[in-house]
Amino acid sequence: MRDIFFRRQTNILSAAFVIMVTYGLSHFIGLFKTRMLISQFFGSGAQLLDVYYAALVIPDTIFQLLIIGALSAAFIPIFTKNLTQSKEKAWHMTASVMNCIFIVFLIVSGVVFFLAPSLARLIGPGFSGSQLATMVSLLRIMLVAQMFFSVSGFLTSIIQSHQRFLIPAMAPIVYNLGIILGIVFLSKYVGIFGPAIGMVIGAALHMLIQIPLAYKLGFRFKLILDFKDSGVREVLSLIPPRSLALGIDQIEQFVATMLASLLIPGSLSLFNVAKLLYAVPTLLFGATIGQAALPTLSQISALKDRVEFIRTLVNSFLQVSFLALPASMILIVLRVPIVRIVFGAKTFPWSATILTGQTLAVLAVSASFYAVMQLIVRGFYALHDTKTPLVVGLFSAIFNAVTGYFYVTAFNMGILGIALAISSTAIIETTIMTYLLLRKLDKLPEIAAGFKSLLRMIFVSFVTGVCLWVPMRLLDQFIFDTTRTLPLVALTMITSLIGLAVYLGLSKLMRISQLGTFVALINRVKDWRRIINSNPPSEALIIPASDQN
Repeated sequence: MRDIFFRRQTNILSAAFVIMVTYGLSHFIGLFKTRMLISQFFGSGAQLLDVYYAALVIPDTIFQLLIIGALSAAFIPIFTKNLTQSKEKAWHMTASVMNCIFIVFLIVSGVVFFLAPSLARLIGPGFSGSQLATMVSLLRIMLVAQMFFSVSGFLTSIIQSHQRFLIPAMAPIVYNLGIILGIVFLSKYVGIFGPAIGMVIGAALHMLIQIPLAYKLGFRFKLILDFKDSGVREVLSLIPPRSLALGIDQIEQFVATMLASLLIPGSLSLFNVAKLLYAVPTLLFGATIGQAALPTLSQISALKDRVEFIRTLVNSFLQVSFLALPASMILIVLRVPIVRIVFGAKTFPWSATILTGQTLAVLAVSASFYAVMQLIVRGFYALHDTKTPLVVGLFSAIFNAVTGYFYVTAFNMGILGIALAISSTAIIETTIMTYLLLRKLDKLPEIAAGFKSLLRMIFVSFVTGVCLWVPMRLLDQFIFDTTRTLPLVALTMITSLIGLAVYLGLSKLMRISQLGTFVALINRVKDWRRIINSNPPSEALIIPASDQN
């Protein structure tokens, strides 16, 4: 059993399966955590819950800029390349880069700690004095959690570069469990500080669960800073463009938080609830396949095999689309039942349910685009191009900020305006990024065939949406009393199964080859150990699509 956690996954889809299952479990626990937050604080403490979400912005930004910026675009491709040349050199580079980033993190965190009052006023201009004071305290506690993440982020990248995905994908599960422990056992004593302390506990567990496997793979903590190492210099040179790109992405979160703080109490909480559901297709499909594909794309790029790179990228693109499109349609059509089932606590009124459902629908229009973006960006990183995402992201951030402010202030659209700005920006940004990446590559038959498959998927998804809406309305009107929980769950499940059957049936009729890919994977689920352990040398990097061979 222990071997299952340490075994290597050598093809993208088996790796994505491992990540998808564990991330799915993690996101389910995350939804449960959010429901507990709503039950505990939304009714009489909606203002405090808004403050909690606002306090997350700065620590999350530090993590995104320093840790994710160093890892996703810079560290993994260079570390993978060095591993093929010299393991000793790769580990030497790893220790130097980790120590450098950790030192910078401590310096930045110290500055943020002392500037917390000013930063709180900047992010929450609509908050009262007591809310801002609480936000400052929460922000400082959350900085401690990011210290653990600064180490665990490197451990995750090391393990994934060795194509082991199970342990890193389990880490977010224990993180969410830590927050839940804080809500259950600490909130009655320290209020909204309970989940913040739980966040620190969860972050520590996130790090500790990965140390044994990283150690087994050869990682050792070393107090070295070698700026003469070519790998270290290359990683550090790639970090600024990626960090700038992530900083631009964080502008969206800053703008949303600032605008929501100006609205009625609870607005920021409702927006974050809708965004959490909106993230399901991205986390389960876009991030998982993109995350599993990055080491493989980096290896292929290092070998300068352009044909194999395009084939792998296109197949991964279509696999993300095949899963994300119907998931987006389900979120759009079944938005209210889903919100009621997941977050329908006694403290969550009907008006909040309707507004959250409307916000979710607006966001979900772009959910499949945002899922695909996770893969496209990693395609640029595998080619060592961090500047293109930076430039496109800058224009997208400006567009999002301007339109969001305009929708909220000029049209009084509230959080719906924030959602509309984010959704339209995601669609435009993904379209531009995809075009630029394909233009960067040769126009091979794989790209043309992939575009035809995508058009068929979009058509099938629209038909599926209609086939979701009709039975939902009929069951609601004539069969189920949806004012009660069990009938509501039954309606949602039956409608979803009908939609799934229509999607799969039409996919077969339209000869969408990705259906065969996932049918093969589902058949292998019966032998789940084989999926996790799959590493035959002759197995393809990704299951090929029949119309692209």
